[in-house]
Amino acid sequence: MKQSNAPAKGNTRSWKETFHNAKVQQTLTICAFLAIPMILLVMFTYLPLADMIRCSLYRCDGYSDMKFIGLDNYSSCKALSMRIVMVTDLSSLGVTINFSIYPTSPGRKPLPGVTRIFNSAVVPYEDGFIGVFRGEQLDGIPYIYLGRSADGIHWDFDRDKIPFVNGKGEPFMPQYAYDPRLVKIEDTYYAIWCQDFYGASIGIAKTTDFKTFTRLENPFIPFNRNAVLFPRKIHGMYTLLSRPSDSGHTPFGGIFLGQSPDMEFWGRHRHVMGKGSNWWESVKIGGGAAPIEIDEGWLLFYHGVTGTCNGFVYSIGGAILDRDEPSKVLYRCGSFLLTPEMRYEERGFVPNVCFPCATLQDKDTGRIAIYYGCADSYVGLAFTTVDEVVSYIKEHSQTTQADVELGIR
Repeated sequence: MKQSNAPAKGNTRSWKETFHNAKVQQTLTICAFLAIPMILLVMFTYLPLADMIRCSLYRCDGYSDMKFIGLDNYSSCKALSMRIVMVTDLSSLGVTINFSIYPTSPGRKPLPGVTRIFNSAVVPYEDGFIGVFRGEQLDGIPYIYLGRSADGIHWDFDRDKIPFVNGKGEPFMPQYAYDPRLVKIEDTYYAIWCQDFYGASIGIAKTTDFKTFTRLENPFIPFNRNAVLFPRKIHGMYTLLSRPSDSGHTPFGGIFLGQSPDMEFWGRHRHVMGKGSNWWESVKIGGGAAPIEIDEGWLLFYHGVTGTCNGFVYSIGGAILDRDEPSKVLYRCGSFLLTPEMRYEERGFVPNVCFPCATLQDKDTGRIAIYYGCADSYVGLAFTTVDEVVSYIKEHSQTTQADVELGIR
């Protein structure tokens, strides 16, 4: 007798009967609970969520012409009233502005072998701008790269590290170099950074053409960081701010001052100011951008650090130093000027970091642009004016006896 391959009628189920089966419903429920989070993750990762958020805080006159209108968010601290973030652009190997509060993947791998660019300094040069940039390599070792820009915003980077040489013109590369500053004094540009000198210390090089960078003597023995040169000699002496530290993530430290007649021998060390009693600078402080000479003295943007259960938080503070004796603090802002609030400041390789490194100033208008590192992943720009920030610092000034004295004991 020939057997039939057709299923028996009694074993056939309709899709409705299958759906109403308890085991099938349980399986579908589990799949749904697993699938929905994955779908949402994909949507919020790859869809332009930043554009949707952007429209609530920015007036968009075209993608490249957006103006921030959410100033009320900073009613508690209006001294730095506008900020934007620069993230590296893979297509041009340069830097572009990203106005959103949620920067995405373009901040990664700006150059071959470099994962991130941040904590960098710029100066006006010829018809545009030039800068020294901290580039974190794939192996985690930082070096300094040179960048050029026509407008101070869009940058082209050299693919190779800055080729430092010694006084004989021979190659003399540091083992690592990070958090550079760049200052012009008279006709010479000085790059200052943190490096290894059998322990964390300060490296300095000079250049007049940004082609040859000649390293100078180490100004201090370990451990020292956050070196910042004043942009002119004071009483005929080069003047350098620094922060004594240790070899790790220093849980202490204040700002000190040293002077040299020739950028080789340093002395006349003075205490400038220590950590503050306010929460945002209660662990340590350090120099930021090169001081700006103003009518009242020297305007200094510095970083203050606090500790939380989730690690350090870096904020930007402001002070005004005496013109002739810059170890004396005239005014010191009790509240921060900028603290991590934006997404690109709160999230990154090292979260919750606003780290000032450089400023550009327009003497005619008093406008200031502050370049600062964001979460060890991006370079940010914040804007203010001399009048606005000086008034804010004076209004909220809190100094101690250690601040206002000459700094000798």
